[in-house]
Amino acid sequence: MSDNFTFSKDKIWSRRQLLQIGLSGAGVLSAAAIWQMLNTKNHPSVRVPPMEVAASNGATNPMQVLRDFDYGTIKQENGRTVREFQLTAGTSTIQLNSAVSYNIWDLNGRIPGPTLRAKEGERIRIIFLNNAGHSHSLHFHGVHPAEMDGIRPVSNRRATIYEFDAEPYGVHLYHCHVAPVTRHIAKGLYGMFVIDPPKPRPPADEIVLIMSGYDVNDDNKNEYYAFNGVPHHYMHHPIQIYKNQLIRVYVLNIIEFDPAVTFHLHANFFDVYRSGMTMTPSEKTDVLTMGVAERHILEFAFRYPGKYMFHPHQDAIAESGCMGQFEVIAEKDSQKSVNKS
Repeated sequence: MSDNFTFSKDKIWSRRQLLQIGLSGAGVLSAAAIWQMLNTKNHPSVRVPPMEVAASNGATNPMQVLRDFDYGTIKQENGRTVREFQLTAGTSTIQLNSAVSYNIWDLNGRIPGPTLRAKEGERIRIIFLNNAGHSHSLHFHGVHPAEMDGIRPVSNRRATIYEFDAEPYGVHLYHCHVAPVTRHIAKGLYGMFVIDPPKPRPPADEIVLIMSGYDVNDDNKNEYYAFNGVPHHYMHHPIQIYKNQLIRVYVLNIIEFDPAVTFHLHANFFDVYRSGMTMTPSEKTDVLTMGVAERHILEFAFRYPGKYMFHPHQDAIAESGCMGQFEVIAEKDSQKSVNKS
């Protein structure tokens, strides 16, 4: 491998320079499909209902966000594996309901940004291109050198590269760190970053739920709230899961302007793995309090079929869009639905 990927500290790169060094060179593998295929083959006990995922509605597709993990692409450099991701900041207009639209900053054309996933100890490289009209950056939670901390603004139409080792294992996040940080996060520049432990967790149906808020009139108060980008989406389109299947939810609270919210699951309890940095649950509960940027792994299974709500226990927040349902089904019921279609 040439020295094209040896960068000086804090160097900002233009789009042309990035293209010149050959970001999509030979020998790069598409990791997402391979990883998903191997997981399914190795864990046949994991059952996921064959839910339809509609085409994206612009930057929003909550059903796709649910189980969509970005494993990047794999490169071998100097005898070491490098997992490489590409993130581009842009602008979009989304519909919060039939009457209200809202201008956001997006990452890779979506809100929330891609859920990046790696294994502890891997070398991570994030190529960040800013096409969003304002200066932005990407700050990753976790352990890394100061020059990779993502606090230096990247100008519009410029790019930079963040590179560090994936550590420690757990559920982390990334977000823009350009002032005012609250505004840049609230308008869409955030995503989840999962680092898997050296010893894999037990097989489960894995789901991402990111709680966010929308301040549509710039009064530093949220008028709307959502799971995975769209208010009330999972109330109108419940998340199907199988009865007695272990469910692993990666939950993140990225609601700005509210100091804390709760996550409540109806008719069940869940094991809590705080920050995802433990293999042993710290508690079992049905209501969990989370500050801004706090995230955890929740595990549970439902015994009985039916629809069960999940939402913050702050009713005003739930009723303003942060509300959804799990639809628990038996496998035979799922097969009937498939046969009918």
